[in-house]
Amino acid sequence: MTETVRRHVAVLAPDELPAYVYDLAALRAHVAAVRAALPERVELYYAAKANPEVPLLTALRDLVDGYEVSSGGELAHVRAAVPDAPLAFGGPGKTPAEIAAAVAAGVYRWHVESEQELHRLAAVLADRPETVVDVLLRVNLAVGTDALDAVPLAMGGRPTPFGLDPDQAEGCVRLLTGDGPLGRQLRLRGVHAHLASGLAAAEQLSVAARIVTWSAALADRHGFPLAEVNIGGGMAVDYADPTARFDWTAFGAGLATLLDAHPGLTLRIEPGRALTAHCGWYATEVLDVKRSHGEDFAVVRGGTHHLRTPATRGHSQPFDVLPVDAWPYPWPRPAVTTGRATLAGQLCTPKDVLARAAEGAAGLRAADRVLFAMAGAYAWNISHHEFLMHPRPGFHYLGG
Repeated sequence: MTETVRRHVAVLAPDELPAYVYDLAALRAHVAAVRAALPERVELYYAAKANPEVPLLTALRDLVDGYEVSSGGELAHVRAAVPDAPLAFGGPGKTPAEIAAAVAAGVYRWHVESEQELHRLAAVLADRPETVVDVLLRVNLAVGTDALDAVPLAMGGRPTPFGLDPDQAEGCVRLLTGDGPLGRQLRLRGVHAHLASGLAAAEQLSVAARIVTWSAALADRHGFPLAEVNIGGGMAVDYADPTARFDWTAFGAGLATLLDAHPGLTLRIEPGRALTAHCGWYATEVLDVKRSHGEDFAVVRGGTHHLRTPATRGHSQPFDVLPVDAWPYPWPRPAVTTGRATLAGQLCTPKDVLARAAEGAAGLRAADRVLFAMAGAYAWNISHHEFLMHPRPGFHYLGG
């Protein structure tokens, strides 16, 4: 944990826990370093789905080129938080109402997932004959690499609900570049291909090169200028090793080489987790330590209804312990004695586990504080808050 976070959590009252604590200064420093590593012709958008908290969105405003939103709710939320920011609207299953709301809100960058979506967008624009929007066709490419088979979350390269198969994309290109009505207000800019989450820099570059090569060939076949290729996000975040970071320097250098071969092309990336995961902590308190069939369990305030990430991904969330020396009760203080413990929450389900058989819990005692790291993305916002109706955590934003 950062020293700023340690000091802050140390003085919180027990009833102020659990709490999410975000180090905004650390976030800004990290994203500034990411931005500096990227070539000039790479746009950096933040995928708001990773963490849409308003202080994080505003902290990023002068460091990113825009925000990617994937629903009408995200659209309204991000537009209110950063009113002047460029937005890209993506995601499958856009409703007619969401499309109309996005057009009314001035969204001019669209990731189109199907031919029907093209027609729905064109139908809304028909009432605004002077409006032209930029379209990227999201394509589900089989990129011919084993990298996608090893990642925990793949959105392409196989049957999925995301995007267009390559032959379907060819048909959409013909609709947009022919003499029909779609091409008058829908300006085809290029291709979007977010295929997987969890790729290291070398794997990301390999996939990016294949996406760009395929996109350039598509543009050549149909005679349209390829202005932009969005290679998505999904940069690897290693929960097993919080010190391991995605190699942004190598990634930026590789993208520069790729761009040298394609003059005039702009690349866009949309990381979410890789930007904000490391800036957030879920801080809580050990309520009890108990032995069950020879194993120690530390029960903490809160649980996976606040921090669902370890349950959804099947990992142990990394953590630090902040010891609390005071023990104001007359009975013995429960403590871990086996050298390891499973950290579980307050829910009435054996799935409420934040870290399993963790050696870092050796010596952990009731009333000690635990700070679960890497809780800045896909944490509170994806959790099942109302199960058992425990109090919601506090939210603290430091260094803003």
